[in-house]
Amino acid sequence: MGASPSWLACLCVVAVVLLVSPSSRGLAGADPTNGFTAVSLSESNFVLQKPYDLPSNARYSFAGGVRQLWVLSSDKPHTSQSNTKPRTEIRMTGYDYSSGVWQFEGYGYRVGHHTLMLHVYNGTLRYYSGAVVEDNIYDRWFRLNVVHDVDQSRLTVFVDGVEKLMVAGRGGDSHYFKFGVYTQHDSSSCMESRWKNVRILRK
Repeated sequence: MGASPSWLACLCVVAVVLLVSPSSRGLAGADPTNGFTAVSLSESNFVLQKPYDLPSNARYSFAGGVRQLWVLSSDKPHTSQSNTKPRTEIRMTGYDYSSGVWQFEGYGYRVGHHTLMLHVYNGTLRYYSGAVVEDNIYDRWFRLNVVHDVDQSRLTVFVDGVEKLMVAGRGGDSHYFKFGVYTQHDSSSCMESRWKNVRILRK
């Protein structure tokens, strides 16, 4: 699948309503995974969600350790009953959580998103269409870490080991991580992202 000129990619923590809050962003510090333990993942934990009328290999490939996901703006939703926009995403299963401190780590090519959705607009990674999270995100691999402290209702985003954003949650009973592409407003006809070395960690 070739690179597209403009696209959005996503990493989702579901059932969390998030607001921007102040943080000391932009300072390199300790590795965000310090103090965390990686959980055991097998391929069964990576569940693909893609247009319901297409085979998996029409929108997804996994080769050489890289997961490549793409979707067309004209595609159907992931189920015949859904009214949502087209998506090709990996829903991480087996580790839904309602308390504690959890972390997603992955290396993305061009972008990642989340409910906090991180979008790419003209090569800049932003919180929705507002606060800039990272400039010049196109055409390079970057390390994304998202730390979700449920009990403190706080979520922190790191790009390449540097804290870029902190947001506050509004509760929710169950949370999980997703990554991939999800059509949004002003989308291009074809959207793509690539991911490798995805981990889930917890304290």
